[in-house]
Amino acid sequence: MDNEEIAGFAKRVGLFWPAAEIYGGAAGLYDYGHLGATIKRRFEDLWISYFIERNGNYFLIDGSNILPEKPLIASGHASRFHDIIISCTKCRSFYRADVLLAELGAAVSEGAGAEEIQEAVNAKGLKCPKCGGALAEPKSFNMMIDVSLGPEKKERGYLRPETAQSVYLNFYREFMTLRKKLPLGLAIIGRAYRNEISPRQGLYRMRELVQAELQIFFDPENFQNALASPEAELNVVPYSTGKQVKITTEGLVKMGYPVFYINHMALISNFYRKVLGVPDERLRFFEKGGVDKAFYNKVHMDIEVDVRSWNGFKEVGGLHYRGEYDLSSHSKGSGQDLSVSVNGRRFMPNVLELSFGVDRNIWMLADIFYSKTGEREVFSLPACLSPYAAAVFPLQKDEGLERKAAEIYKAVSGRFRAYYDTSASIGKRYARMDEIGTPFCITVDFETIDVKSENYGKVTVRRRDDRSQVRASTEELMQMLAASRTIPEV
Repeated sequence: MDNEEIAGFAKRVGLFWPAAEIYGGAAGLYDYGHLGATIKRRFEDLWISYFIERNGNYFLIDGSNILPEKPLIASGHASRFHDIIISCTKCRSFYRADVLLAELGAAVSEGAGAEEIQEAVNAKGLKCPKCGGALAEPKSFNMMIDVSLGPEKKERGYLRPETAQSVYLNFYREFMTLRKKLPLGLAIIGRAYRNEISPRQGLYRMRELVQAELQIFFDPENFQNALASPEAELNVVPYSTGKQVKITTEGLVKMGYPVFYINHMALISNFYRKVLGVPDERLRFFEKGGVDKAFYNKVHMDIEVDVRSWNGFKEVGGLHYRGEYDLSSHSKGSGQDLSVSVNGRRFMPNVLELSFGVDRNIWMLADIFYSKTGEREVFSLPACLSPYAAAVFPLQKDEGLERKAAEIYKAVSGRFRAYYDTSASIGKRYARMDEIGTPFCITVDFETIDVKSENYGKVTVRRRDDRSQVRASTEELMQMLAASRTIPEV
């Protein structure tokens, strides 16, 4: 599937589409439809359950989408949150410089500065791909979206560029409220805003995006010293070699990565492979280094998935050992000492960040689980993510069948999100449910209501992925659906 096919599928079934579509849409802004909003919420709930609720030291918070200027000066966003922009002197088209150069065959590093960009433009004699005009001098472009606060607009603010800053600003209050204990995990799922120069590839690069982030504050001298699952294997591209290898967590220890960092790599790997169902060969950790690594990170790995509609491995999240940079910066900027005293020792907590782009992950799920074979279209989502747990159908229009089907639907929908349909042939109804990812179709036929039949009271349950069918009583059906919605133990 290519980008256009995924986008077409998403529009057709109600996943997502450009915002203000009736006015021609808006670059980098997307709305979720009825199915997409449900899948997005299920992804967020899974993420919370897996990463937060299973750990008694981790908590979900929420924060303001608008931040005053001072915290973003302290964090470095006011001076460093930028990309290099390049424009055409003729048609006035604007481009993100590193992306444009890569498309024109003059790839530079992701963190390339204006000088490096200009050298590449000169060396290759690059022109505007739209009109052939000369390219202007590259410039730095801050991606934060500013707002004015108050009726006189004297106070400057910004839409937050990342959700993590809301966590750092609330750390000390939460630390005091939660009885001064470490490690302390503070998670947030919310919107961030980036004035992207050239949004592209659907949900990959957006101006308004949803992030799911967990910031773990810990004592660097006493945090997860034991290696979990030493034999677990991960796909990793170390910065030192630039080559992908499959390596055990024990092997990563020998390479010098911190144990606590490796444990979280394994945790993330299990989430993608065992909960979301991402094939092992399509998941990897790509280590950033040099100018591509955020300057404050001690270890920086992107979580990458092979998203074929995006032409290969793309970042869907990150695992960052940020050290004490964030709290030290806000301590200095605010004038408030954010160091803590634990076990008789005073220190500035370090931070391990688990960051996920929710929108990118939703597109990734569509890329992996949507398929078309001949006339059959299937969205093979894991059952715990699907918008509907099941669909209930009477085999055909018949008063007795419809009465029993309505009874079954009432029982199922009392516990699970279910769909009821009587229109068109049973085959077409199955096809509709396959396309939107419904894992089970429950059919009430004449044997179900025939008191003389050995299948009296039993419905036919059809599985989406292999189209197999079994007979089940209402009790067996409920057990089957409950099991399908349970998050796998990992």
